[in-house]
Amino acid sequence: MGNRFQVKVQVKDRFAAGAQYIDGQLRPGTSGRSHTVVDPATGEEVLTYELASTADVDAAVAAAKRAFPGWSGATPGERSEALHRLAAVLAERAEEFAHAESLQCGKPVKLSTEFDVPGTIDNTAFFAGAARHLQGQAAGEYSGDHTSYVRREAIGVVGSIAPWNYPLQMAAWKILPAIAAGNTIVLKPAELTPLTSLMFAQAAKEAGLPDGVVNIVTGAGRDAGEHLVGHPDVVMTSFTGSTAIGKRVAEIATATVKRLHLELGGKAPFLVFDDADLEAAANGAVAASLINTGQDCTAATRAYVQRPLHDAFVARVAELMETVRVGDPFDPSTDLGPLVSHVHRDRVAGFVERARAYATVVTGGEIPGGELADGAYYRPTLISGAAQDSEVVQSEIFGPVLVVLPFDTDDEGIALANDTPYGLAASAWSRDVYRANRATREIQAGCVWVNDHIPIISEMPHGGYKASGFGKDMSSYSFEEYTQVKHVMYDNTAVAAKDWHRTIFGDR
Repeated sequence: MGNRFQVKVQVKDRFAAGAQYIDGQLRPGTSGRSHTVVDPATGEEVLTYELASTADVDAAVAAAKRAFPGWSGATPGERSEALHRLAAVLAERAEEFAHAESLQCGKPVKLSTEFDVPGTIDNTAFFAGAARHLQGQAAGEYSGDHTSYVRREAIGVVGSIAPWNYPLQMAAWKILPAIAAGNTIVLKPAELTPLTSLMFAQAAKEAGLPDGVVNIVTGAGRDAGEHLVGHPDVVMTSFTGSTAIGKRVAEIATATVKRLHLELGGKAPFLVFDDADLEAAANGAVAASLINTGQDCTAATRAYVQRPLHDAFVARVAELMETVRVGDPFDPSTDLGPLVSHVHRDRVAGFVERARAYATVVTGGEIPGGELADGAYYRPTLISGAAQDSEVVQSEIFGPVLVVLPFDTDDEGIALANDTPYGLAASAWSRDVYRANRATREIQAGCVWVNDHIPIISEMPHGGYKASGFGKDMSSYSFEEYTQVKHVMYDNTAVAAKDWHRTIFGDR
Protein backbone atom coordinates (compact mmCIF):
# COMPACT_ATOMS: atom_id res chain seq x y z
CA MET A 1 0.00 0.00 0.00
CA GLY A 2 1.39 3.39 -0.95
CA ASN A 3 2.16 5.81 1.84
CA ARG A 4 0.93 9.39 2.04
CA PHE A 5 4.18 10.89 0.75
CA GLN A 6 4.27 8.63 -2.31
CA VAL A 7 0.66 9.43 -3.15
CA LYS A 8 1.32 13.18 -2.89
CA VAL A 9 4.28 12.90 -5.24
CA GLN A 10 2.15 10.96 -7.74
CA VAL A 11 -0.60 13.58 -7.57
CA LYS A 12 1.79 16.50 -8.13
CA ASP A 13 3.36 14.72 -11.10
CA ARG A 14 0.01 13.76 -12.61
CA PHE A 15 -1.43 17.28 -12.47
CA ALA A 16 1.69 19.33 -13.14
CA ALA A 17 0.07 20.55 -16.38
CA GLY A 18 -3.03 21.85 -14.59
CA ALA A 19 -6.33 20.78 -13.08
CA GLN A 20 -8.66 21.52 -16.02
CA TYR A 21 -9.42 18.63 -18.37
CA ILE A 22 -10.76 20.02 -21.63
CA ASP A 23 -11.00 18.26 -24.98
CA GLY A 24 -8.83 15.37 -23.81
CA GLN A 25 -5.99 17.42 -22.32
CA LEU A 26 -4.97 18.77 -18.93
CA ARG A 27 -4.37 22.51 -18.84
CA PRO A 28 -4.12 25.24 -16.20
CA GLY A 29 -7.04 27.45 -15.31
CA THR A 30 -6.97 31.05 -16.46
CA SER A 31 -8.86 32.82 -13.66
CA GLY A 32 -5.67 34.24 -12.16
CA ARG A 33 -6.59 32.66 -8.81
CA SER A 34 -5.27 29.47 -7.30
CA HIS A 35 -6.63 26.92 -4.85
CA THR A 36 -4.85 24.40 -2.65
CA VAL A 37 -6.08 20.87 -2.06
CA VAL A 38 -5.30 20.11 1.59
CA ASP A 39 -4.87 16.71 3.24
CA PRO A 40 -7.46 17.01 6.05
CA ALA A 41 -5.61 14.41 8.13
CA THR A 42 -2.50 16.58 8.43
CA GLY A 43 -3.40 20.05 7.22
CA GLU A 44 -0.60 19.80 4.64
CA GLU A 45 -0.73 20.87 1.00
CA VAL A 46 -1.46 18.20 -1.58
CA LEU A 47 -1.73 20.27 -4.78
CA THR A 48 -2.04 23.93 -5.64
CA TYR A 49 -3.70 24.60 -8.99
CA GLU A 50 -5.12 27.47 -11.03
CA LEU A 51 -8.90 27.79 -10.88
CA ALA A 52 -11.07 27.81 -13.98
CA SER A 53 -12.35 31.06 -15.45
CA THR A 54 -15.55 31.55 -17.39
CA ALA A 55 -13.41 31.33 -20.54
CA ASP A 56 -12.28 27.86 -19.47
CA VAL A 57 -15.93 26.86 -19.02
CA ASP A 58 -16.69 28.20 -22.50
CA ALA A 59 -13.83 26.12 -23.93
CA ALA A 60 -15.04 22.97 -22.20
CA VAL A 61 -18.62 23.45 -23.35
CA ALA A 62 -17.41 24.10 -26.90
CA ALA A 63 -15.39 20.86 -26.81
CA ALA A 64 -18.42 18.94 -25.56
CA LYS A 65 -20.60 20.51 -28.26
CA ARG A 66 -18.12 19.49 -30.97
CA ALA A 67 -17.98 15.94 -29.66
CA PHE A 68 -21.75 15.55 -29.37
CA PRO A 69 -22.68 14.66 -32.99
CA GLY A 70 -20.15 11.86 -33.20
CA TRP A 71 -20.80 10.44 -29.75
CA SER A 72 -24.59 10.64 -29.97
CA GLY A 73 -24.39 9.10 -33.43
CA ALA A 74 -22.45 6.08 -32.16
CA THR A 75 -24.49 2.94 -31.77
CA PRO A 76 -25.58 1.88 -28.28
CA GLY A 77 -23.27 -1.09 -28.70
CA GLU A 78 -20.29 1.15 -29.42
CA ARG A 79 -20.98 3.30 -26.37
CA SER A 80 -21.47 0.16 -24.30
CA GLU A 81 -18.11 -1.27 -25.37
CA ALA A 82 -16.36 1.99 -24.48
CA LEU A 83 -17.87 1.95 -20.99
CA HIS A 84 -16.90 -1.70 -20.51
CA ARG A 85 -13.33 -0.68 -21.35
CA LEU A 86 -13.59 2.17 -18.87
CA ALA A 87 -14.69 -0.24 -16.14
CA ALA A 88 -11.62 -2.35 -16.91
CA VAL A 89 -9.29 0.66 -16.72
CA LEU A 90 -10.80 1.69 -13.37
CA ALA A 91 -10.38 -1.84 -12.03
CA GLU A 92 -6.71 -1.92 -13.10
CA ARG A 93 -6.06 1.38 -11.30
CA ALA A 94 -8.31 0.77 -8.29
CA GLU A 95 -5.58 1.20 -5.69
CA GLU A 96 -4.40 4.48 -7.21
CA PHE A 97 -7.96 5.85 -7.15
CA ALA A 98 -8.50 4.70 -3.57
CA HIS A 99 -5.33 6.38 -2.34
CA ALA A 100 -6.06 9.67 -4.10
CA GLU A 101 -9.61 9.65 -2.71
CA SER A 102 -8.39 9.06 0.84
CA LEU A 103 -5.73 11.76 0.47
CA GLN A 104 -8.07 14.54 -0.64
CA CYS A 105 -11.08 13.62 1.51
CA GLY A 106 -9.65 11.99 4.61
CA LYS A 107 -11.63 8.81 4.00
CA PRO A 108 -10.28 5.73 5.75
CA VAL A 109 -8.54 3.72 3.08
CA LYS A 110 -10.69 0.72 3.89
CA LEU A 111 -13.77 2.77 2.96
CA SER A 112 -12.33 4.08 -0.30
CA THR A 113 -10.96 0.62 -1.16
CA GLU A 114 -14.07 -1.38 -0.27
CA PHE A 115 -16.86 1.10 -1.03
CA ASP A 116 -16.06 4.14 -3.16
CA VAL A 117 -13.86 2.55 -5.82
CA PRO A 118 -15.62 -0.81 -6.29
CA GLY A 119 -18.96 1.00 -6.26
CA THR A 120 -17.75 3.24 -9.08
CA ILE A 121 -16.45 0.30 -11.10
CA ASP A 122 -19.77 -1.51 -10.66
CA ASN A 123 -21.70 1.60 -11.65
CA THR A 124 -19.59 1.89 -14.81
CA ALA A 125 -20.26 -1.75 -15.68
CA PHE A 126 -23.97 -1.24 -15.05
CA PHE A 127 -24.22 1.71 -17.42
CA ALA A 128 -22.18 -0.16 -20.00
CA GLY A 129 -25.06 -2.63 -20.07
CA ALA A 130 -27.79 -0.04 -19.70
CA ALA A 131 -26.51 1.84 -22.76
CA ARG A 132 -27.99 -0.95 -24.90
CA HIS A 133 -31.39 -0.95 -23.19
CA LEU A 134 -33.08 2.39 -23.76
CA GLN A 135 -36.74 1.55 -23.33
CA GLY A 136 -39.87 3.02 -24.87
CA GLN A 137 -43.48 2.08 -25.46
CA ALA A 138 -44.06 -0.65 -28.02
CA ALA A 139 -44.80 0.47 -31.59
CA GLY A 140 -48.48 0.16 -32.41
CA GLU A 141 -51.53 1.53 -34.21
CA TYR A 142 -52.95 3.45 -31.28
CA SER A 143 -55.13 5.74 -33.42
CA GLY A 144 -56.10 3.01 -35.87
CA ASP A 145 -54.82 4.92 -38.90
CA HIS A 146 -51.25 5.54 -37.76
CA THR A 147 -48.27 3.65 -36.41
CA SER A 148 -46.67 5.29 -33.39
CA TYR A 149 -43.41 4.58 -31.66
CA VAL A 150 -41.15 6.26 -29.14
CA ARG A 151 -37.54 7.25 -29.62
CA ARG A 152 -35.19 8.07 -26.76
CA GLU A 153 -32.57 10.53 -27.95
CA ALA A 154 -29.55 12.20 -26.38
CA ILE A 155 -30.27 15.78 -25.41
CA GLY A 156 -26.88 17.47 -25.91
CA VAL A 157 -24.28 18.99 -23.60
CA VAL A 158 -24.84 18.35 -19.90
CA GLY A 159 -23.28 20.70 -17.33
CA SER A 160 -23.12 19.05 -13.91
CA ILE A 161 -21.79 19.95 -10.47
CA ALA A 162 -20.58 17.34 -7.98
CA PRO A 163 -19.91 17.66 -4.21
CA TRP A 164 -16.83 17.00 -2.09
CA ASN A 165 -18.05 14.14 0.10
CA TYR A 166 -17.89 11.36 -2.53
CA PRO A 167 -15.87 12.95 -5.34
CA LEU A 168 -15.25 9.79 -7.36
CA GLN A 169 -18.68 8.24 -6.97
CA MET A 170 -20.49 11.52 -7.56
CA ALA A 171 -18.44 12.17 -10.70
CA ALA A 172 -19.43 8.73 -11.95
CA TRP A 173 -23.08 9.23 -11.05
CA LYS A 174 -23.13 12.42 -13.12
CA ILE A 175 -20.99 11.30 -16.04
CA LEU A 176 -22.04 7.70 -16.66
CA PRO A 177 -25.79 7.95 -17.38
CA ALA A 178 -25.21 11.10 -19.41
CA ILE A 179 -22.63 9.60 -21.75
CA ALA A 180 -24.25 6.15 -21.85
CA ALA A 181 -27.31 7.86 -23.34
CA GLY A 182 -25.16 9.63 -25.95
CA ASN A 183 -24.72 13.03 -24.33
CA THR A 184 -21.43 14.83 -23.70
CA ILE A 185 -20.65 16.45 -20.38
CA VAL A 186 -18.78 19.19 -18.57
CA LEU A 187 -18.45 18.38 -14.88
CA LYS A 188 -17.42 20.84 -12.17
CA PRO A 189 -16.16 18.99 -9.09
CA ALA A 190 -15.76 20.72 -5.74
CA GLU A 191 -12.58 22.80 -5.54
CA LEU A 192 -11.62 20.93 -2.35
CA THR A 193 -11.58 17.51 -3.99
CA PRO A 194 -10.96 17.54 -7.76
CA LEU A 195 -8.34 14.78 -8.02
CA THR A 196 -10.37 11.64 -8.70
CA SER A 197 -12.82 13.42 -11.01
CA LEU A 198 -9.87 14.42 -13.19
CA MET A 199 -8.45 10.90 -12.97
CA PHE A 200 -11.84 9.50 -14.05
CA ALA A 201 -11.82 11.70 -17.14
CA GLN A 202 -8.27 10.59 -17.95
CA ALA A 203 -9.34 6.96 -17.56
CA ALA A 204 -12.18 7.59 -20.01
CA LYS A 205 -9.67 8.74 -22.63
CA GLU A 206 -7.47 5.73 -21.90
CA ALA A 207 -10.53 3.54 -22.51
CA GLY A 208 -10.97 5.09 -25.95
CA LEU A 209 -13.76 7.60 -25.42
CA PRO A 210 -13.38 10.47 -27.88
CA ASP A 211 -11.91 13.77 -26.73
CA GLY A 212 -14.58 16.22 -25.62
CA VAL A 213 -17.06 13.61 -24.41
CA VAL A 214 -15.95 14.08 -20.79
CA ASN A 215 -14.58 17.45 -19.65
CA ILE A 216 -13.72 18.66 -16.13
CA VAL A 217 -13.54 22.31 -15.06
CA THR A 218 -12.31 22.96 -11.54
CA GLY A 219 -13.34 26.39 -10.39
CA ALA A 220 -15.31 28.38 -7.83
CA GLY A 221 -19.05 27.87 -7.68
CA ARG A 222 -19.95 31.55 -8.06
CA ASP A 223 -17.78 31.85 -11.16
CA ALA A 224 -17.28 28.59 -13.03
CA GLY A 225 -20.32 26.84 -11.55
CA GLU A 226 -22.87 29.54 -12.23
CA HIS A 227 -21.47 30.19 -15.69
CA LEU A 228 -21.71 26.48 -16.52
CA VAL A 229 -25.32 26.21 -15.33
CA GLY A 230 -26.35 29.31 -17.24
CA HIS A 231 -24.40 28.57 -20.43
CA PRO A 232 -26.67 28.74 -23.50
CA ASP A 233 -25.15 25.60 -25.02
CA VAL A 234 -25.76 23.51 -21.90
CA VAL A 235 -29.16 21.84 -22.13
CA MET A 236 -29.28 20.07 -18.77
CA THR A 237 -27.84 20.52 -15.30
CA SER A 238 -27.45 17.88 -12.62
CA PHE A 239 -26.42 19.17 -9.20
CA THR A 240 -25.65 17.39 -5.94
CA GLY A 241 -25.08 19.52 -2.87
CA SER A 242 -26.84 21.57 -0.24
CA THR A 243 -30.46 22.62 -0.57
CA ALA A 244 -29.48 26.29 -0.27
CA ILE A 245 -27.10 26.14 -3.23
CA GLY A 246 -29.54 23.89 -5.09
CA LYS A 247 -32.08 26.71 -4.98
CA ARG A 248 -29.56 29.03 -6.63
CA VAL A 249 -28.78 26.42 -9.30
CA ALA A 250 -32.52 26.06 -9.95
CA GLU A 251 -32.91 29.83 -10.38
CA ILE A 252 -30.17 29.96 -13.01
CA ALA A 253 -31.30 26.82 -14.82
CA THR A 254 -34.94 27.92 -14.88
CA ALA A 255 -34.00 31.26 -16.41
CA THR A 256 -32.50 29.44 -19.39
CA VAL A 257 -35.19 26.69 -19.52
CA LYS A 258 -32.82 23.82 -18.84
CA ARG A 259 -33.70 20.34 -17.76
CA LEU A 260 -32.79 20.12 -14.09
CA HIS A 261 -31.89 17.29 -11.72
CA LEU A 262 -31.23 18.10 -8.05
CA GLU A 263 -29.97 15.77 -5.32
CA LEU A 264 -29.87 17.95 -2.23
CA GLY A 265 -29.58 17.76 1.54
CA GLY A 266 -30.84 15.09 3.86
CA LYS A 267 -31.63 14.47 7.51
CA ALA A 268 -32.35 10.77 7.47
CA PRO A 269 -34.54 9.31 10.24
CA PHE A 270 -33.67 5.94 11.80
CA LEU A 271 -36.98 4.62 13.17
CA VAL A 272 -36.69 1.84 15.77
CA PHE A 273 -39.91 0.13 16.85
CA ASP A 274 -40.15 -1.66 20.19
CA ASP A 275 -40.04 -5.14 18.61
CA ALA A 276 -36.76 -4.45 16.76
CA ASP A 277 -33.58 -6.44 17.29
CA LEU A 278 -31.79 -4.04 19.63
CA GLU A 279 -28.28 -5.25 18.81
CA ALA A 280 -28.91 -5.05 15.06
CA ALA A 281 -30.38 -1.56 15.40
CA ALA A 282 -27.51 -0.30 17.56
CA ASN A 283 -24.84 -1.67 15.23
CA GLY A 284 -26.73 -0.29 12.24
CA ALA A 285 -27.04 3.14 13.82
CA VAL A 286 -23.32 3.42 14.53
CA ALA A 287 -22.35 2.35 11.02
CA ALA A 288 -25.02 4.45 9.32
CA SER A 289 -24.30 7.62 11.29
CA LEU A 290 -20.51 7.43 10.99
CA ILE A 291 -20.03 6.38 7.37
CA ASN A 292 -17.67 8.81 5.66
CA THR A 293 -17.35 10.59 9.03
CA GLY A 294 -21.05 11.38 8.79
CA GLN A 295 -20.52 13.38 5.59
CA ASP A 296 -23.24 11.53 3.72
CA CYS A 297 -26.63 12.97 2.83
CA THR A 298 -28.24 9.57 3.52
CA ALA A 299 -26.42 8.99 6.83
CA ALA A 300 -28.58 8.24 9.86
CA THR A 301 -28.87 11.49 11.80
CA ARG A 302 -32.11 11.23 13.79
CA ALA A 303 -32.79 7.99 15.65
CA TYR A 304 -36.36 7.75 16.89
CA VAL A 305 -36.62 4.85 19.33
CA GLN A 306 -39.87 3.60 20.83
CA ARG A 307 -39.77 4.26 24.55
CA PRO A 308 -39.40 0.66 25.82
CA LEU A 309 -36.08 0.36 23.91
CA HIS A 310 -34.89 3.96 24.12
CA ASP A 311 -32.57 3.85 27.14
CA ALA A 312 -31.01 0.52 26.19
CA PHE A 313 -30.47 1.78 22.64
CA VAL A 314 -28.73 4.94 23.85
CA ALA A 315 -26.49 2.95 26.17
CA ARG A 316 -25.52 0.39 23.52
CA VAL A 317 -24.87 2.96 20.77
CA ALA A 318 -22.68 4.98 23.14
CA GLU A 319 -20.76 1.82 24.06
CA LEU A 320 -20.18 0.94 20.40
CA MET A 321 -19.22 4.49 19.42
CA GLU A 322 -16.50 4.47 22.07
CA THR A 323 -14.88 1.49 20.32
CA VAL A 324 -14.57 3.32 16.98
CA ARG A 325 -10.91 3.88 16.05
CA VAL A 326 -10.26 7.48 14.98
CA GLY A 327 -6.98 7.92 13.16
CA ASP A 328 -4.84 8.19 10.05
CA PRO A 329 -6.91 7.36 6.93
CA PHE A 330 -3.92 5.51 5.48
CA ASP A 331 -3.84 3.10 8.44
CA PRO A 332 -5.90 0.03 7.41
CA SER A 333 -7.24 -0.31 10.96
CA THR A 334 -8.70 3.22 11.10
CA ASP A 335 -12.50 3.34 11.30
CA LEU A 336 -13.08 7.09 11.27
CA GLY A 337 -10.94 9.65 9.46
CA PRO A 338 -11.05 13.45 9.62
CA LEU A 339 -13.76 15.67 8.25
CA VAL A 340 -13.03 17.22 4.87
CA SER A 341 -11.57 20.46 6.28
CA HIS A 342 -10.88 22.29 9.50
CA VAL A 343 -13.56 24.84 8.60
CA HIS A 344 -16.16 22.10 8.27
CA ARG A 345 -14.92 20.38 11.44
CA ASP A 346 -15.43 23.60 13.37
CA ARG A 347 -18.91 23.97 11.90
CA VAL A 348 -19.85 20.48 13.13
CA ALA A 349 -18.34 21.19 16.56
CA GLY A 350 -20.42 24.37 16.74
CA PHE A 351 -23.68 22.41 16.43
CA VAL A 352 -22.64 20.15 19.30
CA GLU A 353 -21.48 22.98 21.55
CA ARG A 354 -24.75 24.84 21.07
CA ALA A 355 -26.69 21.64 21.80
CA ARG A 356 -25.12 21.36 25.26
CA ALA A 357 -27.48 24.14 26.37
CA TYR A 358 -30.60 22.05 25.72
CA ALA A 359 -29.54 18.40 25.37
CA THR A 360 -27.09 15.79 26.71
CA VAL A 361 -23.90 14.85 24.87
CA VAL A 362 -23.76 11.19 25.85
CA THR A 363 -20.41 10.46 24.27
CA GLY A 364 -17.95 12.25 21.98
CA GLY A 365 -18.34 15.93 21.30
CA GLU A 366 -14.58 16.43 21.30
CA ILE A 367 -11.78 17.51 18.99
CA PRO A 368 -8.98 15.02 19.69
CA GLY A 369 -5.50 16.20 20.52
CA GLY A 370 -2.17 14.44 20.53
CA GLU A 371 -1.02 13.02 17.21
CA LEU A 372 -4.38 13.91 15.64
CA ALA A 373 -4.31 17.56 16.66
CA ASP A 374 -3.22 18.84 13.23
CA GLY A 375 -6.04 17.09 11.38
CA ALA A 376 -9.74 17.97 11.01
CA TYR A 377 -10.83 15.20 13.38
CA TYR A 378 -13.96 14.99 15.53
CA ARG A 379 -14.96 12.12 17.77
CA PRO A 380 -18.15 10.09 17.16
CA THR A 381 -20.89 11.92 19.01
CA LEU A 382 -24.23 10.81 20.47
CA ILE A 383 -26.79 13.34 21.72
CA SER A 384 -29.99 12.63 23.64
CA GLY A 385 -32.71 14.76 25.18
CA ALA A 386 -33.01 17.24 22.31
CA ALA A 387 -36.42 18.57 21.32
CA GLN A 388 -37.88 17.82 17.90
CA ASP A 389 -37.72 21.48 16.89
CA SER A 390 -34.10 21.94 18.00
CA GLU A 391 -31.25 22.80 15.66
CA VAL A 392 -29.49 19.43 15.90
CA VAL A 393 -32.70 17.62 14.93
CA GLN A 394 -33.81 19.91 12.11
CA SER A 395 -30.56 21.06 10.47
CA GLU A 396 -28.10 19.05 8.38
CA ILE A 397 -24.93 18.77 10.49
CA PHE A 398 -23.00 16.59 8.02
CA GLY A 399 -20.65 15.11 10.61
CA PRO A 400 -20.31 12.10 12.95
CA VAL A 401 -23.25 13.12 15.12
CA LEU A 402 -26.36 11.06 15.93
CA VAL A 403 -29.32 12.46 17.88
CA VAL A 404 -31.68 10.02 19.67
CA LEU A 405 -35.27 10.89 20.57
CA PRO A 406 -38.04 8.72 22.10
CA PHE A 407 -41.55 8.14 20.75
CA ASP A 408 -44.58 6.31 22.09
CA THR A 409 -47.02 5.26 19.35
CA ASP A 410 -46.33 4.12 15.78
CA ASP A 411 -48.28 7.10 14.51
CA GLU A 412 -46.03 9.45 16.47
CA GLY A 413 -42.84 7.77 15.28
CA ILE A 414 -43.75 8.04 11.61
CA ALA A 415 -44.92 11.64 12.05
CA LEU A 416 -41.62 12.57 13.70
CA ALA A 417 -39.66 10.85 10.94
CA ASN A 418 -41.43 13.03 8.39
CA ASP A 419 -41.08 16.22 10.44
CA THR A 420 -38.17 17.93 8.62
CA PRO A 421 -38.01 19.65 5.23
CA TYR A 422 -35.89 16.78 3.86
CA GLY A 423 -36.82 13.43 2.33
CA LEU A 424 -33.81 11.67 0.87
CA ALA A 425 -33.50 8.44 2.86
CA ALA A 426 -34.79 6.70 5.98
CA SER A 427 -34.87 3.33 7.68
CA ALA A 428 -37.36 1.36 9.77
CA TRP A 429 -36.37 -1.35 12.25
CA SER A 430 -38.95 -3.99 13.19
CA ARG A 431 -39.56 -7.75 13.18
CA ASP A 432 -43.20 -7.14 12.20
CA VAL A 433 -43.62 -7.15 8.42
CA TYR A 434 -46.88 -5.17 8.58
CA ARG A 435 -45.34 -2.51 10.78
CA ALA A 436 -42.31 -2.24 8.51
CA ASN A 437 -44.46 -2.11 5.38
CA ARG A 438 -46.51 0.71 6.85
CA ALA A 439 -43.32 2.65 7.52
CA THR A 440 -42.09 2.16 3.94
CA ARG A 441 -45.42 3.47 2.63
CA GLU A 442 -45.77 6.47 4.92
CA ILE A 443 -42.23 7.76 5.38
CA GLN A 444 -41.64 10.50 2.81
CA ALA A 445 -38.23 9.63 1.41
CA GLY A 446 -36.72 8.48 -1.86
CA CYS A 447 -35.25 5.38 -0.23
CA VAL A 448 -36.52 3.50 2.83
CA TRP A 449 -34.44 0.62 4.16
CA VAL A 450 -35.88 -2.05 6.45
CA ASN A 451 -33.56 -3.42 9.15
CA ASP A 452 -30.55 -1.83 7.48
CA HIS A 453 -29.41 1.66 6.54
CA ILE A 454 -26.97 2.88 3.84
CA PRO A 455 -26.49 0.11 1.21
CA ILE A 456 -26.95 1.30 -2.38
CA ILE A 457 -26.84 -0.67 -5.61
CA SER A 458 -26.38 0.37 -9.21
CA GLU A 459 -29.66 -1.18 -10.33
CA MET A 460 -31.83 0.91 -8.01
CA PRO A 461 -32.52 4.68 -8.17
CA HIS A 462 -31.21 7.27 -5.72
CA GLY A 463 -33.02 10.57 -5.24
CA GLY A 464 -35.22 12.46 -2.84
CA TYR A 465 -38.55 13.96 -1.90
CA LYS A 466 -39.34 17.49 -0.68
CA ALA A 467 -36.32 19.75 -0.07
CA SER A 468 -34.00 16.85 -0.92
CA GLY A 469 -34.63 17.50 -4.60
CA PHE A 470 -35.94 15.56 -7.56
CA GLY A 471 -34.67 13.26 -10.27
CA LYS A 472 -32.72 10.02 -9.97
CA ASP A 473 -29.10 8.95 -10.03
CA MET A 474 -28.07 5.40 -10.91
CA SER A 475 -30.40 2.72 -12.34
CA SER A 476 -32.23 2.71 -15.65
CA TYR A 477 -34.40 5.53 -14.30
CA SER A 478 -31.44 7.82 -14.92
CA PHE A 479 -32.15 7.65 -18.63
CA GLU A 480 -35.39 9.51 -17.97
CA GLU A 481 -33.17 12.39 -16.86
CA TYR A 482 -30.63 12.21 -19.70
CA THR A 483 -32.76 11.44 -22.77
CA GLN A 484 -35.41 13.21 -24.78
CA VAL A 485 -38.57 11.22 -25.44
CA LYS A 486 -39.81 11.69 -28.99
CA HIS A 487 -43.12 10.41 -30.38
CA VAL A 488 -42.92 9.43 -34.06
CA MET A 489 -46.23 8.87 -35.92
CA TYR A 490 -46.70 7.47 -39.45
CA ASP A 491 -49.88 7.72 -41.49
CA ASN A 492 -50.91 4.27 -42.78
CA THR A 493 -53.88 5.24 -44.99
CA ALA A 494 -52.30 7.06 -47.97
CA VAL A 495 -55.56 9.07 -48.12
CA ALA A 496 -55.08 12.70 -49.18
CA ALA A 497 -58.31 14.13 -47.77
CA LYS A 498 -58.61 12.62 -44.30
CA ASP A 499 -61.85 12.49 -42.37
CA TRP A 500 -60.57 14.69 -39.54
CA HIS A 501 -59.83 17.55 -42.02
CA ARG A 502 -63.55 18.42 -42.06
CA THR A 503 -63.23 19.82 -38.55
CA ILE A 504 -61.01 22.50 -40.08
CA PHE A 505 -62.45 22.95 -43.58
CA GLY A 506 -65.02 21.40 -45.91
CA ASP A 507 -67.70 18.77 -45.31
CA ARG A 508 -67.56 15.00 -44.91
